[in-house]
Amino acid sequence: MENSREKLAGTFVCDPRPDSYDLDLLLSSYNYELPPELIADRPAFKRDESRLLVYKMSDQSITHTTFKDLPQFLPKESLLLLNQTKVFACRLFGKKESGGKAELFFLSLETRLDGAYPCLIKCSGKKKEGDLFFVGGEENPVEVRLLEKTEEGDFWVTLSSPLNDVLENFGKIPIPPYIRKGESDSKDQKDYQTVFAKDSGSVAAPTAGLHFTDEVFQKLDQRSIERAFVTLHVGRGTFAPVKEENLKNHKMHTETYYFNEENRERVIRAQEQGKKIFCVGTTSLRALESAIDEKGSLSVEPGRMYTTDIFLHPGVDVQSVDGLITNFHLPESTLLMLVSSLIGREKTLELYREAVRLGYRFFSYGDAMLILRN
Repeated sequence: MENSREKLAGTFVCDPRPDSYDLDLLLSSYNYELPPELIADRPAFKRDESRLLVYKMSDQSITHTTFKDLPQFLPKESLLLLNQTKVFACRLFGKKESGGKAELFFLSLETRLDGAYPCLIKCSGKKKEGDLFFVGGEENPVEVRLLEKTEEGDFWVTLSSPLNDVLENFGKIPIPPYIRKGESDSKDQKDYQTVFAKDSGSVAAPTAGLHFTDEVFQKLDQRSIERAFVTLHVGRGTFAPVKEENLKNHKMHTETYYFNEENRERVIRAQEQGKKIFCVGTTSLRALESAIDEKGSLSVEPGRMYTTDIFLHPGVDVQSVDGLITNFHLPESTLLMLVSSLIGREKTLELYREAVRLGYRFFSYGDAMLILRN
């Protein structure tokens, strides 16, 4: 669709807004005011003591409770889909060959055929192919050599020691830049992982899952609410800001996901039996919505890795779920737009304003919302 134009001072100026001026497709329509003190920099003392806002679409009702009471709001014999990815300690601090300080942020545990990894490097001065960096201490430093740039402008790198060993001994867990300026500590090693995390590969946690405890799972079992798991590795694109005012021009980041045989069968069985399906987190929903066919049935091969760049926003018909458990997201983020695809932009912002008024805690370590669609 071509951009609309307006005549100004004898020249034509491109207007980035859609021709229809559909507010749902304008980035600025997803803004809201958030007092800085409501950005959580630590999780609740006990994971399931975080607050929970329950919104039921059928009667527009809102209930304020705590996460430990989640099971009573879910239909008996329904199914929860959770993301069992695990955050890996992808941040390393070291130095350049010249001695200057450097930070290396490994973007994936997947290698090319030559054993190279994609890596974001922060340091003073220019970087080029062939440069050397050293991490892992003074006595026996690990050599990191820069190869060519990736398509995203980062570098492919090789190491003189196995990456997993280096990260296990020297890596730091990444946390979002809005939490303590991105500086993690020993508490985050546990706090920024779900209790069911299994498959390493994410640079950010699937934060809706952080609220679950063994006690919550026991209550779910008592209501015969089944659990299935998908693995979607969260990439750094989840933090990337949307730069296009016209959302039709936004290019969504790509992430990988897969279902193993057991969990694939659980989802298919639930669909065939007509059970209600609820996704835990935006990543689980992106994976499931990407994995269904035109009839709404899960249609993936077990164990096969798939990629998705699905962009869920108002105007996109989400077919795969009956509800969503999610945290409160950043203004003008694709995650906020995803929530809006389920209940509408205006209702989403209305609920966010209510959460702000009542002092809910926001973002990764904040409180949660349950959306019941039917």
